[in-house]
Amino acid sequence: MIPRYSREEMSGIFSERAKFSRWLEIEILAVEARVRLGEVEVDDLSEIKQGAAFDVDRIAEIEATRHHDVVAFVENVRENVGPAGRHIHYGMTSSDVLDTATAVALRDAGDLLLEGIGRLTETIRRKALEHRDTLMAGRTHGVHAEPTTFGAKLAGWVFELSRDRDRLRRARDSVAVGKVSGAVGTYSQLSPEVESYICERLGLGIEDAATQVTARDRHAELLSTIAIVGASLERFAQEIRHLQRTEVREAQEPFAPGQKGSSAMPHKRNPIICERICGLARLLRAYAQTGFENVALWHERDISHSSVERITLGDACILLDYMIEKMRWVIEGLVVDAPRMLSNLEASHGLVHSQTVLTALLSKGTLQREQAYALVQRNAMTAWDEGRDLKELLKSDPDVTEHLDPDEIEQCFDHARYVQNAVTIFDRLEAL
Repeated sequence: MIPRYSREEMSGIFSERAKFSRWLEIEILAVEARVRLGEVEVDDLSEIKQGAAFDVDRIAEIEATRHHDVVAFVENVRENVGPAGRHIHYGMTSSDVLDTATAVALRDAGDLLLEGIGRLTETIRRKALEHRDTLMAGRTHGVHAEPTTFGAKLAGWVFELSRDRDRLRRARDSVAVGKVSGAVGTYSQLSPEVESYICERLGLGIEDAATQVTARDRHAELLSTIAIVGASLERFAQEIRHLQRTEVREAQEPFAPGQKGSSAMPHKRNPIICERICGLARLLRAYAQTGFENVALWHERDISHSSVERITLGDACILLDYMIEKMRWVIEGLVVDAPRMLSNLEASHGLVHSQTVLTALLSKGTLQREQAYALVQRNAMTAWDEGRDLKELLKSDPDVTEHLDPDEIEQCFDHARYVQNAVTIFDRLEAL
């Protein structure tokens, strides 16, 4: 991933040096396991541990001739070890090293992502509780529906992130498996005890029945889960973008000191971070698609998945890590305009109360639903078309006042009644 969308700790997991360090650890653990089995002398293990090292540039130099990165790596390590280097990569196939090392990387990346989601969840949770009573217009189809609160809107985001975290934890656990079972997974060259020793030391599970590779449904699950988390972030970011529109202007992402919103128009304060999150979510979905296509490999394996995963697995983790932190920054500094929310709520001339009036008419038991609906809709359409107050129209309509007196109509327009039961949502939020 390009540095612009990378954070150091996460991108460090997928650096070339970190990758080769994991490879070397697996190779040494394999020798340790064979010492325990009596297949390698302790002195040879000591010689390997003393000399084992790699040079990234030297590996690249060898690979230019060998056209195989694992071969180049093993040759470079053996150059530094000496005679005992004959035990390096003994009985192993490349995927024994590659897939097991990838599992370690994805597990560690998954842990960072889980931590990030946790921080973001708590940030939004605090903001939701802060605005539990901040009234605003609820919208369906982009049109005013009924009053809600900004806190109730944010509460839904918190619970969605909680589900995302559970999904990601399962995917992280699923992908954290290694295999050191040889060319077609039958342990033909090394005892299963070698695999058990390596995976136990690395904190990994074991692929129960590997081919030459660990099953790629695991990686598809991780990538699809990452894409789902990205879609959640996109939903939140898109909502903020809508709320920041000039005609709405109820909430705005932070605008840093010295920031410029446009090279041409000095007045601009654009939701650029939210737009960036929405754009990057598309990339995560594309990566998920490659994960699905990598599941089906020829026979015990081909390497059609390999070139793809060199890009997608690291990039997906790095991107999501970046997006999570950017969204946390947006929420932390979110500018919420409560007076504007209330002003917009009032701008639809009381139309948001139409269902309450309908319910009040029906509660009298003197009208069928179709009759009551027609009465309210008739007045609502007048309010829409002529910009008149719905409450006053209803009070002056004898067909309505025949069933509701002015005080009863007035009560239908009390904002507080719409959110009096929302306390249930916040009780759940506080218990999360």
